Amino acid sequence: MKLLVLFIKPLSFLCLLIFISSFSNRAPKTNINKTSHFNTIQIDSVLTDTIAIDSSFTSYVPYKENVHASYYHDKFNGRKTASGEKFDNNSYTAAHKTLKFGTKIRVTNTVNNESVIVTVNDRGPFVKDREIDLSKKAFMEITKHKLTGSLIVHLEVLEE
Repeated sequence: MKLLVLFIKPLSFLCLLIFISSFSNRAPKTNINKTSHFNTIQIDSVLTDTIAIDSSFTSYVPYKENVHASYYHDKFNGRKTASGEKFDNNSYTAAHKTLKFGTKIRVTNTVNNESVIVTVNDRGPFVKDREIDLSKKAFMEITKHKLTGSLIVHLEVLEE
């Protein structure tokens, strides 16, 4: 009988602990792996991962349709842009002749409807009939044919 009591108390305590811990409001840890240049916020105080949210933008405004987009040559990687930032071909940036630095643009490939959001941080392109130069990463994300040097795209400016 003493042996039974010795096992029942710890077993009861363990069951009580499991029962109480099942009511914990701790959210499961999620692994969100979304590349973005937006600010991140922490959704729940117990989560360690964050997701990209930019609530200051409310809508996309059509800017230009059926225009040519190209991408930066690798030789420009690391050089200073017109905005003063260091150019990084692995980021989501673009060059445009007139749009304000910091403008966010959704660039959509007209062939496959793939789109990417880039930030204007440079001036150009200075080639006739080209509207926008994308970083290589942004360009490759929306093209099917990796050997293509230019695309026909739609541009939409994200409105604040």
